[in-house]
Amino acid sequence: MNRQRALLAIHIAAVLFGLTGIFGELIRADAMVITMGRAGFAVAALFAFMRWQGLPIRAGIDRRSALALGCAGIMLAIHWVTFFIAVKVGGVAIATLGFASFPAFITLCEWLVLRERISRGEWAILALVSFGLILVTPSFDFRDQATEGLAWALVSGFSFALFTLINRKAAGRVPAYQVACWENLVVVVATLPFSLGGIGAVTPLDWFWLALLGVFCTALSHYLLVSSLMTLKARSAGIVIALEPIYAIFFAAVLFAQYPGMRALIGGAIMIGAIVWSGTRRPERPAAPRGGGRRPRRRQ
Repeated sequence: MNRQRALLAIHIAAVLFGLTGIFGELIRADAMVITMGRAGFAVAALFAFMRWQGLPIRAGIDRRSALALGCAGIMLAIHWVTFFIAVKVGGVAIATLGFASFPAFITLCEWLVLRERISRGEWAILALVSFGLILVTPSFDFRDQATEGLAWALVSGFSFALFTLINRKAAGRVPAYQVACWENLVVVVATLPFSLGGIGAVTPLDWFWLALLGVFCTALSHYLLVSSLMTLKARSAGIVIALEPIYAIFFAAVLFAQYPGMRALIGGAIMIGAIVWSGTRRPERPAAPRGGGRRPRRRQ
């Protein structure tokens, strides 16, 4: 996949991710059941696709890859569960705006874990994201449902940042369809024991919404995300995915008449603007060595 196709894939994934919160609002089930159901439908869709195309299911997966896929799957499960809790508690807009902080978490993780240098510009971007989050926060009282929802959304963003970084390691050695299938299977295994009590209460209409969520907003979007990560850097992919709140807020306004306040819109605009700026600005060049090195001689 070349860079243009990778960018197109990640933009389509962003639109599909934007619909995730809408399905979370539509489905009348708890966050654990929604997570298990969407992952289950995603595994079924991906497995059927691989069988239809005659693609291998386990080829190329060694112990190291399996460990990376397992860790990524656990992070994905945490991300989804906490995100749907945020949607149920704080609404679609608060959940998606809080989740949009994850590129800042990616940068921090690359600094703390991978020991990568962070420039002054990147520190400024982190400061802008933090300021935007303060504006998005309805109040600093956790008895406020919107504030509680934002806290869950931040946990969702942090776990998704870890998921993205782990996938950078796994995606280079394993085909994208295998990565998506096995990681979703890990999500099913991790959440099924906690979902057994609520599965019986899921209505036929909710199963239909779960099927759409699992096939399009999970299997297809996950495949597109992992495919793009084979070409794009985690930060570049994070910038596009950070546009998810724009789509989510638009869909929530049209379908549910959920309109965020002006303060939340300003904070969200600052966050998204900072993240987009992070991806569009040129990387800083390393400083020239001191000591006055010799100039190369001209050829006569």
